[in-house]
Amino acid sequence: MRHGEDLRTRLTSLHCEVPTSILGDGRCSRRALVLALLLAGVAAAPRTGAAPLQPRVRAGPDLYRRALERLQPGEILELAAGEYGLGLPLHGLVGTAAQPIVIEGPSPPGRAVFVARRGSHTVSLLDSAHVIVRGLVLDGRGARVDAVRAEGQARWAHHVTLERLTIVNHGTSQQNSGISTKCPAWGWVVRDNTIIGAGTGMYFGDSDGSDPFFDALIEGNRIVDPLGYGIQVKHQHDRPDGAEGAQPASIVIRRNVIVKSRAATAPETARPSLLVGHLPLHGPGARDRYVIYGNLLLDNPSEALFQGEGNIALYNNLLFNPRGEGVRIRPHNHRPREVAVFNNTVVAAALGIGIEGIEPGNPRLFEHNLVYGNPPIRSEIDGENLGAEYARARRMLGRLDADPARLDLAPREALSAPRSTIDAEWLALPDAHSDYLGRPRREPAFGACTLATAGASACR
Repeated sequence: MRHGEDLRTRLTSLHCEVPTSILGDGRCSRRALVLALLLAGVAAAPRTGAAPLQPRVRAGPDLYRRALERLQPGEILELAAGEYGLGLPLHGLVGTAAQPIVIEGPSPPGRAVFVARRGSHTVSLLDSAHVIVRGLVLDGRGARVDAVRAEGQARWAHHVTLERLTIVNHGTSQQNSGISTKCPAWGWVVRDNTIIGAGTGMYFGDSDGSDPFFDALIEGNRIVDPLGYGIQVKHQHDRPDGAEGAQPASIVIRRNVIVKSRAATAPETARPSLLVGHLPLHGPGARDRYVIYGNLLLDNPSEALFQGEGNIALYNNLLFNPRGEGVRIRPHNHRPREVAVFNNTVVAAALGIGIEGIEPGNPRLFEHNLVYGNPPIRSEIDGENLGAEYARARRMLGRLDADPARLDLAPREALSAPRSTIDAEWLALPDAHSDYLGRPRREPAFGACTLATAGASACR
């Protein structure tokens, strides 16, 4: 599709040196920075202080493997611009919380491009911890491998940070992922990466629920046109020995953009844009929760934009699906348990929000959502929400557009205020007092967007 191709080009150009702050020393153009901010929904924040200097090791395509084997906690391997053809095996590489091991690419416009090899995942993690990988380009060249994988034979891979990676050409099969974990993994930060045209954007955990992924932050990523899931976190059973981490913990999924304009090749291959499976039902992890907010999910002609079960807090998200469903909370491998869905704006050509099959005896909340769909809402939880047919959305909202930089789901006119309130427990969640763009809510309102000033509407 033409708009999908244009969008891929624009998002690829956004890969720059500013992961979380627009006020830093980035080398992107002002226009690219503004567009990146709009797409990711990230509020600008000043730097709070410089990080301590770390010893640097510099290497190019010929000698980097030798340098990699010698890295010690606290060292940075700075890679020169060029093409790297022997992968990036991070095996037995263990830093500390205070002194992580860092592997990073050059400052733009230089690029360290890792080209995939048949039979080997490009960035391979095995029994590694407190490792940061940033600023690389991972080019699959059509090989049937993952760009990043925590290997199935590993005992664990914990406290791994992946940021500012550009991942392309990993879409030969839906089984090929941009980022994947197949061993117990926790303490991960996956931030400000761009994944274009992968089989699956991010796949955390294993298909049988045996390899947990928990206590993690997934933020500010841009995932465009995956064949299958944009992001999936698999269901998980009991946590194995050695899978420690904080208790209880959250998997925070925030300020990501997932655009999925390609239809599934067959009905059995259709996948939601974002799917989260249940966390452990008993013992360690049973009180863990998904905290999902500030995301933009756009277009999915074959499935719902979001599907989830387990313990979920879903709030302040924008979801626009002109060819299908919006939100489905329902049993998958188990049942939804603790569910809070509030202050989302959902526009869908089919069902807007559907909630069913919740396990009895768990806290539940369904309030202050603004929903347009056919039908807008089908839920076993009662609540005060504002719903209308999909056809009315174009008249009531700023702009419905397949381009995320032009999409504006703010109301054109002020809406009546809800009469109900949201319990303090839920408002204590991160940014629950703010709207999608991080602007404080002065009073209860429907949807993720609030009016910036009297008579002015913008949520993009």
